[in-house]
Parts: sequence; C-alpha cells; structure tokens
Amino acid sequence: MTTKVPKIKKFGGLPVVTAVRMKYLDKKASLDYGTPEDSLMENAGRAVAEETLRIAWKELDKKPGGLKIVVCSGKGNNGGDGLVAARYLKAAGAEVRVFLLEPGKAGYGELVARNLQRARDAGVKVDLVQDGEVKGIATELKKADLLLDALLGISAVGEPTGLVRSVIQLMNKSARPVIAVDLPSGLDPDTGRAPGVFIKAAHTLTLGFAKTGLLAPSAGKIAGKIKVLDIGYPAGLAREAGKQLQPR
Repeated sequence: MTTKVPKIKKFGGLPVVTAVRMKYLDKKASLDYGTPEDSLMENAGRAVAEETLRIAWKELDKKPGGLKIVVCSGKGNNGGDGLVAARYLKAAGAEVRVFLLEPGKAGYGELVARNLQRARDAGVKVDLVQDGEVKGIATELKKADLLLDALLGISAVGEPTGLVRSVIQLMNKSARPVIAVDLPSGLDPDTGRAPGVFIKAAHTLTLGFAKTGLLAPSAGKIAGKIKVLDIGYPAGLAREAGKQLQPR
C-alpha cells in the first residue's frame, strides 16, 4: 500500500520538508554555507535541552535542580543530538542519565563518538545498552520525570526491530512523558505512517524544519505538541528549503 506524502508546505512560518530534502539541506549547509555538522548538532542538542527545561517548568512545575531526565539514544546522529542535550541538561542542574544503544562492529560515527566523549567528560552518566540488557533500564525510566527519545532519526526505514523496538516498548510502558527529538521513533518522516511500534510522544521538538510526516493526520496522536527548533541554519538555506518538496 502506498501512502501519500502530506502536501503541507509550511509549519511555524518555515518550509516543511521530506527526509530526502532534509539530508540535502544538511549537506548544503556544510558545503555551500560553511556551517559545520558539529555546530548543527551542538545547536540542536542545546535547543532541545532549553525547550525541555521550559516544558518541565511549565507542565511539571519542576526547576532543573529537582528534575530527573532519562535520554534514550540510538547509534546515529539522532542519538548524538540526545547526547548533546544531556550535557546541557546536566550543566543546567538536572539529574541526567543516558542509555545509548551499543554500536555494531564499525562503531559510532564521528559526531556521535565525539559527543559521547564530551558527555562523559562533562560528568553525564552514559550506559551502553546491549541485547539482553534492555530490561534493566525499565526501573530508571519509571523513576524519571521526563524521557527524551533520541533513538531514530530521519534516516530510519521500516518498522523498528531488535533492541530499538524493545526500548521503545519500555519507554511507552513507563507511562512517563516523552519528548521526541526531531520525530518520534517509529514514525515515517515523510508519510506519518507507523508500521510497527512507535514512541507516543507528549512533545516533538523537530530540528530546523518540520518533517512532512509529523503533519499527517495519522501522526496527530503520536507526535503530541510539535515545535520547530532553530538550530542555526543560514537564512538562505530556509529560502532554498522552500523552493520545492522532493517526492519520496
């Protein structure tokens, strides 16, 4: 069955993009505008942390010093965004713990590895999660005030499997409010379909530009409240983003 990409062109006054378009814009930001990928990830994590603290204060009446947050990070750049956010949350005074999915034989990508080290250097407690160990995080999830979902980003294809699937199920079962980084894990970034398990987010903090799938009717009860975060894309890139929508 083919599911159409929503034809919504703007959200929050900014262009709405597909996953292919977003990847193109990320490369263009680096190659044509001289904006390093590392800077974009740093900006993204900082913006996520700041908005998370605002949500905690507004909705939970909790200041950073009394806030416990668990970040569940995947192996890719979405997980890197989560590691950066954890570092800023800890710096603000929150109690933060990261559960990071252990990489395959090739290891983490450069950006993720760099920000893993930065998080540890900053005193963030990071646990690497392997198959067979996932049930051990359930207690920590239930003790948290908020959970950050940084498991899967726009590059994920198909339904979550294996370790990612198990962590998503535990996060939902914890009944704690979840803030999704960029998009809820398990949600197709283009169509808004969720063919398998998916995060049920209270908030989605989408980075740079909203993704088409977030605005599909089927995503309404999955993404929660959607907010686009400024992560430092040049103004010219926003104009470029609005020129066309790439089909899936």
